[in-house]
Amino acid sequence: MAKKENTNKSFILRIDAEMMEAIEAWAADEFRSTNGQIQYILDQALRKAGRGKKKRKTNPEKGEEGAE
Repeated sequence: MAKKENTNKSFILRIDAEMMEAIEAWAADEFRSTNGQIQYILDQALRKAGRGKKKRKTNPEKGEEGAE
């Protein structure tokens, strides 16, 4: 079985304590990790700005969509 290549990048994020507490509470409410919640928030912001991953048609004849 081939190894899956890790494409994630790590970096340090400085965030004030009040905002971090709000993100941690939001993550807990949605059963996500804090890291997962931050990724979700960033993904939604990128999509809203038209800069995120877009779904593409995998089979235009059937109208099926797939993720990039």
